Amino acid sequence: MMQTTEANLSKLNNIKHSAMTEQQVIIAGGGHVGLSFALLLAHHGIASTLLEKNSYPTVSPNDDSNRSHYLDSRNTALSRRTVQIYQEIGLWDELQSHACRIDAVQISEQGSFGRAQLNKADEKVESFGQVMENAWLGRELLLAAQQEPLITLIDNADVIAVDQQSDSVTLSFSYYGEEEHEQQLQGSVLVACDGRDSTVRQLLGIDTTTYDYKQTAIVGVVETDKPHKHNAIERFSPAGPLAVLPLTDPEGDGNDDYQAGYRRSVVWVCPTGEESKYLEDDEHFLATLQQAFGERAGMFKTAGRRGAYPLTRVLADKQVDGRCVIMGNAAHTLHPVAGQGFNLCMRDAHVLAQMMSAQVLKGADIGDPTLLKRYEKARHTDQKRVIRFCDAVVHGFTHPNPAVKLARNVALVAFDKLPNIKPLIANYAMGLKS
Repeated sequence: MMQTTEANLSKLNNIKHSAMTEQQVIIAGGGHVGLSFALLLAHHGIASTLLEKNSYPTVSPNDDSNRSHYLDSRNTALSRRTVQIYQEIGLWDELQSHACRIDAVQISEQGSFGRAQLNKADEKVESFGQVMENAWLGRELLLAAQQEPLITLIDNADVIAVDQQSDSVTLSFSYYGEEEHEQQLQGSVLVACDGRDSTVRQLLGIDTTTYDYKQTAIVGVVETDKPHKHNAIERFSPAGPLAVLPLTDPEGDGNDDYQAGYRRSVVWVCPTGEESKYLEDDEHFLATLQQAFGERAGMFKTAGRRGAYPLTRVLADKQVDGRCVIMGNAAHTLHPVAGQGFNLCMRDAHVLAQMMSAQVLKGADIGDPTLLKRYEKARHTDQKRVIRFCDAVVHGFTHPNPAVKLARNVALVAFDKLPNIKPLIANYAMGLKS
């Protein structure tokens, strides 16, 4: 449990009595999206209280930031738009030392002629995005939130009830300190960022539309004998899509062998039920990657510990209910094939924070259901477009029909050769067209 929890509970008791006058926002779920949203609100001068069911680690600016598990981490691809959002709130300077830019993206299908490539020089951009280890991103977000006086963090808190009034919303939760306490928090608006199996969404009675891809993502970090040179590789195999993304060199570990860019993040998608052989046998996993990639990434030499994540699309039937907003994976959990999920969540958070800021400047109710419905409508087009794109890639590149396979490879060649198409797709992938 983080050391500041008791102080935050004292602060919470004071906030409860003035929640409406301070336009307080309650955030349920303190992962990357919840923390980022709280920091976006603070950037606009809006106070929030964030509740997280898990225990936060104690972090400090003086912590040793070296990677303790060189080949043991999950990673996130941050689009250019997401990087811009973090720059806007003054956090990117702290993040970028552990981020690896993507200068080029190579796309191909195993055993087929179609291939395409995007290069930053051709598209006249600094990069297509950045890849960062989740552990470092989470550490910096938590540290920034702990240091922000407008953010109250409460961890070890389980949401147990949501009660909406005409002018406020009340959240009841159990807090697990030395003994269990039940607390209530009242605010103008509740934003649920509590994950795919969102408790708040269930308490509100919001149904979901789900689709089981019958696939499992194997996620980890590997080492190759060929430097990545800031290239990302998207490869489609009969089993499913896979991506190899560039990672930064480790800092301060004294191992010169790893200083030329040999670390890569891997997302390998396999049919559900086959994941154990990729998790338990390093040689089999590396050999499978080698067969799928050929020598594009060099020789796959070392694999770290891997995690397996069943892939299911989960879409909330609605994202606003009265004074409650469903955000992040609670609103839309997507297939990782195009690396769009977290970036879509960040665009959602950015838009809602801006709309709330404008409301505060007008002296209006920050949790006005009409405002929240406007937010839901404003985000509809971007969300639907990303969802359709991800599903089209998944189904299009796994369909076994020879005619479909020929069509998608012709499409890849056309994408690579025809003018004016690449900039549109590149801007879309970078999150610059929403």
